[in-house]
Parts: sequence; C-alpha cells; structure tokens
Amino acid sequence: MPTQPAPPDATAPPDRRIPAPQGRTVLDPRDISRALTRISHEILERNKGATDLVLLGIPTGGVPLARRVAERISAVEGVEVPVGSLDVTMYRDDLRMRPARALLPTDIPPDGIDDKVVVLVDDVLYSGRTIRAALDAMNDVGRPRTVRLAVLVDRGHRDLPIRADFVGKNLPTSLAETVVVRLQEIDGADGVTIAADTISGGTTAGTDTVTDHPGEGR
Repeated sequence: MPTQPAPPDATAPPDRRIPAPQGRTVLDPRDISRALTRISHEILERNKGATDLVLLGIPTGGVPLARRVAERISAVEGVEVPVGSLDVTMYRDDLRMRPARALLPTDIPPDGIDDKVVVLVDDVLYSGRTIRAALDAMNDVGRPRTVRLAVLVDRGHRDLPIRADFVGKNLPTSLAETVVVRLQEIDGADGVTIAADTISGGTTAGTDTVTDHPGEGR
C-alpha cells in the first residue's frame, strides 16, 4: 500500500494551511531536505559536536525546521538535542503598528539555555527585526554562552546589522517580491516560491506587512 503524506498539523493556525502558491519554485522538497542536512552538519562542525547545543525555533515556520535539524544532528551524534520554541510577538519594535495577534508558544527545554550554545532557527531572514526581537526575548529566558542563527532562506534587504551563521539558500529578491515557505508539518507540503507581492498565506516574507505569523521576513 502506498504511503500517504502526513496531514497538516491540526494545531497550526488555519491560515497557515494554504494551497500550492503561484510563482516560481526556488526550493522543492528535496532541496529543502538537502539544505537542512547541510545546515545540520555545519552546526556540528562549528560546535565540534552536539555538546551543550539547544535549538530554538521561532514560530511558526522555525519550529518544525528546528525539529528537523535536531533529528538530523541526533542521527549523526547519537544523542538527543533539546528543541524548543521562542515567541517574539511582544518584543517586536513594530508591535504598535500591527493588528493584535495571538501569542504563540514559548517552550524552553527543561535544562534551560544558561551557558548553552543556542541556535535560533527561522524560515526566512529579511529585515532582521524578528531576530532582534528574539534576542530580546531570550534575555528574559536565560543567558546562553553563545547564540547562533540558522535560516532556510536569506532574502537580503536587512534593516539591522544581523547575519545568519547557517543558511540553506541565499535568495536575491526585490522589495516587490514575496517569498512563501510551505512546510509539511503546517501546510501539508514542502516548498519555497517567489512571486510578485500579491499573494498571502504561508510564511510570507515580502514586505514589512505580514498576514500570518511573526517569523522573519520582517
């Protein structure tokens, strides 16, 4: 009997379960898998193993990506890598400019992040403002030894001096374009597309106006 694809995460916000987007596909499921495998090995090489590693995904898209990276690292090292999530909603510098939105989970592993090597994981890096908010949020959680950043896509156009340590794909874009990341755990399929900034849903990263969640691209 053929294997059926896993259904979308029932806990995901309804607007995250999106149809296949229009536009040009820049990463298909195999590309995403290879990118995450490469990122996992780069993290291990930089850290010289999995000792003291903690992965924190930024909701929404960064959380399943962090879990996938942790699974790959565990498969290589034979140890479980702690994974959590870090909501940055209340730490954004544009909070007053946005409609009210529900808070997303912050889930810190039981051993915390003090004196750990924390790798923040997000789907798209754009302006850098979400990562700045994540660093502020982390100050209320603990004091890691080192903080690094892993992203599936870096689309450029930074507003702040923030750079990712581990990048799945550098994707040159214009400000008039939108990057949409779809993930199996949330949307029922994997893929990254780029199109004119006229589509909504998915993990959109086209302008500073966002319609779905506070992941990067902002």
